[in-house]
Amino acid sequence: MARYTAPRGTADILPKESPKWQWVEAQFREKCRLYNYQEIRTPTFEETDLFARSIGEHTDIVSKEMYTFTDRSGRSLTLRPEGTAPVVRAYLQHNLASEQPVRKLYYITSIFRYERPQAGRYREHHQVGIEAIGSADPAIDAEVISLGMDYLTSLGIGGLELKINSVGCPNCRPRYRESLKESVKPYLAELCESCRIRYDANPLRMLDCKVPGCRELTVNVPSLIDYLCDECSAHLASVLKYLDLAGIKYTLDPRLVRGFDYYTKTAFEVQSSRLGAQSAVLGGGRYDGLVEEMGGAKTPAVGFGSGIERTLAIMEAEGVQFPPACHPHVFIVTLGDAPRAAGVQLLLELRRLSVAAEMDYAGKSMKAQMRSADRSEAGIAVIIGDDELARGEVKTRNMQTREESAYPLPAAAQKIKELICTE
Repeated sequence: MARYTAPRGTADILPKESPKWQWVEAQFREKCRLYNYQEIRTPTFEETDLFARSIGEHTDIVSKEMYTFTDRSGRSLTLRPEGTAPVVRAYLQHNLASEQPVRKLYYITSIFRYERPQAGRYREHHQVGIEAIGSADPAIDAEVISLGMDYLTSLGIGGLELKINSVGCPNCRPRYRESLKESVKPYLAELCESCRIRYDANPLRMLDCKVPGCRELTVNVPSLIDYLCDECSAHLASVLKYLDLAGIKYTLDPRLVRGFDYYTKTAFEVQSSRLGAQSAVLGGGRYDGLVEEMGGAKTPAVGFGSGIERTLAIMEAEGVQFPPACHPHVFIVTLGDAPRAAGVQLLLELRRLSVAAEMDYAGKSMKAQMRSADRSEAGIAVIIGDDELARGEVKTRNMQTREESAYPLPAAAQKIKELICTE
């Protein structure tokens, strides 16, 4: 038994699983390329205040879930609990706005949150996300949603539901907050402990509570949409218009809010029934005040994040067929010291010709090496023994048809590449 195991809430991604991850990430990168989003990579940890200020001190993430530590210089640092704030920090630090007025960025990264592990939720999970910074145009909200839907659809996932809402802005949201609190006040003692805390600190989060009793008590609260100012109402109408033009189906959900304080106007989630209570597979929205909150000029922005583990769980639940894993084209089998030296040289020549090739490194018999070649799923076995070497040639065997051929050793690498290309 292993002396050490992975920490609770984390998981190793083993070689047999890696091709699935690589394929999902490749689909996301391709969609970002088509929509002209460029990759950005940020550090694993940041100053703690970056997240406390941007996400909100009274959110569950900041108050309960962050991995925070003090380094040797006495600085408080935190492992990245979400992807947007680090991107905005990098956007400001490197003055990316000077290069393009609207920056369209994407990331593939690890996210760290201390929470109870459950289906689709880990203490370290992986996320893809995009941020479009610098435009208030409702069309870019629709573009962000469209990219997300295209990405999930390209993975073969069906039965997804897009839910959308507006969480208003600093002009209209305060009035709704007070109306919401007044509506909930008679039932305050009956709400869960988290909702009682949210009542004063972050009332909108009561709408997102998953406790059945809380949802029942708040079922008749006022609709946020009815309290939107003219600007927010017009923005939402335009976003919906662009979604209609794109043929993207959606459900308007007045209870949909996001977990971070920085969201304004558009909020959306893509949900799947395959994950039980943790149904959101992609979520995001507009955050027009975050850049300014972090020290920049007033700058509108919108984006989304999507967990890779949850996405893979849905794909597996639906029986999505992943592309086959990559295998070597060629497996070289040798017997004897001189043939082995020739095999090593041929192996290098094949790889330099971009032919995936492998050989035995465990000192197995020729029969065992042929079994290894079969298990590797290589299309061609190259056999080099003393007899072949004496004739200055190699023997190839098609692992499917068992047809054999011989090629001169000096030209073997090029001939084998040509053989693979004609199959």
